[in-house]
Amino acid sequence: METRGLQASTNEPMLTPSEREAINAGPWFCTLSPSLRHDILRQTTVRRLKNGAQIYARGDTPHKWFACAQGAVRMSSTSLSGRQTTLAYVEPGAWFGAMSTFLDEPRTRDAFAHGDTTLLCVDKDSFRAILAAHTEFYDALLRLQARRIRQTYGLVEDLNTLPLRARLAKQLLHLSRSHGTHALDDPREMRIGLQLVQEELAQLLGASRQRVNQELKRMERDQCLRVEPQGLVIRDLDALHAIVHEGVSAGL
Repeated sequence: METRGLQASTNEPMLTPSEREAINAGPWFCTLSPSLRHDILRQTTVRRLKNGAQIYARGDTPHKWFACAQGAVRMSSTSLSGRQTTLAYVEPGAWFGAMSTFLDEPRTRDAFAHGDTTLLCVDKDSFRAILAAHTEFYDALLRLQARRIRQTYGLVEDLNTLPLRARLAKQLLHLSRSHGTHALDDPREMRIGLQLVQEELAQLLGASRQRVNQELKRMERDQCLRVEPQGLVIRDLDALHAIVHEGVSAGL
């Protein structure tokens, strides 16, 4: 059943100020009209999950539409042998699960809380009531899915045209934008708050853990980043941009 992870979580009636800021600043949500944003938020419930809690599984009947307000959501696929492959991470401010809810079709991925995570949840009946009240919502959902499709095609293109070093740099830049915070001891450095083991990072890049480890060590020698037990610290964003540009130029 879809809400297995949510049933085990703590139900909190209110978002914290930082969680509300993340939702309101979301690149999709902030483009909606004030009345639509108000009606969406009015229909939401807040759920707080511990690391690893399952939100839904592939094949589940969709009952809710979600947004991540804090933490992250790990999207994965499970093979017949039981091996999980990480496909993407949903960052704070992003909404997910709309198409299964709209089409009333089974979920196509597994979703887990990554770290302590706060979700906004809109049940299916409320989702359809918002659709009935706001014709704007149809266009907004189309734009949301179009953006996802464009991102997917971009990932496929990168996989087939960019060397691993450039793909890794591009992924690190994305993680620094969505999960980065300035380091307290040096504001020029960006600490990636998302805790990733190298196997998960390798899965995002479609590469082996060994090759990703080699590239991380090379970037560390070049002083682009620093690998710490708590995670990755980006030391030179411009250098990562240069690596991506070099990889794109080489593929032209």
